[in-house]
Amino acid sequence: MAQHQPKQRRGKPVGCDTFVAFPPATPEGIIVFGKNSDRPSGEGQSIRRYESKTYQDDTSSQCQCTYISIPQVAKTHAVLLSQIDWMWGAEMGANEHGVVIGNEAVWTQDLASGQPEHLLGMDLVRLGLERGSSAKEAMQVITTLLETHGQGGACAEDDPSFTYHNSYLIVDPTEAWVLETSGKHWVAEKVTTGVRNISNCLSIRSKFDLTSKGIEDYARQKGYWKETGSFDFTQAFCAGSVQEETSDPRFCGGKRLLERHAGKGTMNKNAMIAILRDHPSGVCMHGGGFETTSSWVSEINMGKDGGVDGVAARHWVTGKPHPCKSDFFEECVVPPNNP
Repeated sequence: MAQHQPKQRRGKPVGCDTFVAFPPATPEGIIVFGKNSDRPSGEGQSIRRYESKTYQDDTSSQCQCTYISIPQVAKTHAVLLSQIDWMWGAEMGANEHGVVIGNEAVWTQDLASGQPEHLLGMDLVRLGLERGSSAKEAMQVITTLLETHGQGGACAEDDPSFTYHNSYLIVDPTEAWVLETSGKHWVAEKVTTGVRNISNCLSIRSKFDLTSKGIEDYARQKGYWKETGSFDFTQAFCAGSVQEETSDPRFCGGKRLLERHAGKGTMNKNAMIAILRDHPSGVCMHGGGFETTSSWVSEINMGKDGGVDGVAARHWVTGKPHPCKSDFFEECVVPPNNP
C-alpha cells in the first residue's frame, strides 16, 4: 500500500479531521460523528473507560491534568476515551449523556514559542466530557477553563517544540458546537442540520453564535484586526494568510466527502468509516513521521430520551493505527453489567 505523507504547514506536520452529520444527510433521528487522530508515528493511544466519581465538596480536591492541576468538581460523568498513553487528556471521547468531543490542532497569532505549560487541548476534551452533560455545557466548561487557566505545553512526548492551540467539535443528541480558540479567546458556531467538519485550520469567519468577551477589542489592540466591517475570526487570528487557511486541502477534501451525503440520508456508521479510511483526501494518514493512530465513529440518537432504543449513543473505535486496515470495535461508556 502506498505511503501517504502528512501535509506540511508552517513547518509542522499536520493531520486530524473531525466530522459531524445531521439529517437530512443522515437517516432520520441519527447524528453521526467521526474523527481520525493523527499523531507522531509509534505513539501509543488506547481506549480507556473512567467511571463517574464523587469528590469532597471543598477546595482541597484537585484534578491533576497533563501539566497542571486544577480544582476538582463535586461529581464527574462516566467517560470513554481514546487516550494518548503519556497524556492525561484524550484526542476524542464520549460520556454517559451522549456527548462526544474531538479536537484539532490549529496555529494562531497568539501561539508563541516557549509557551508555559497550561492545559492541553486534549485535557480540555476530557474535562468537557467529565463535567458537561450537554454539548453546550461541555463547551462552557472548556471555555471557562481556557479563560481561567490558559492553554499551552508540549503536545508530543519527545518534542517540546510541538505546540498548538485547538479547535473542537462537540456533539450531543440535539446539537453540535464548533469551538475555535486562540490563546484564551474563542468563537463558537452552533450546528443542527446538514454536515460540518473541522481540520487543522480556522474555519469560523463572521458567522458565529457565541464568543469570548472583548475578543474584537483584543484583536485590535494586538494589531490582528484593522478592518471596519464585521469581525472575521479567521482573518484576525490565523497565523498565515486567510487564503491559505480557507483553502486548506485537508479541510476542503473532508468537506467534499461529507457533502456527497448531503440531503440523501446515507451518512451512517459505515459511510463515516469509509471517510476515515479515505486516502486521496489525506484523511487516512501514514508514513513520513505522522500517522492516524486511532479512529472513532459515533451514532447519536437524537432527542433527550435516547431515541427508540433508549441508548444515547453507540461508539466504534480502533484504538490503534491505520483505519484503512483496522477493524472498528463497538465500545460502551458504561458497560451493560455496570449500570
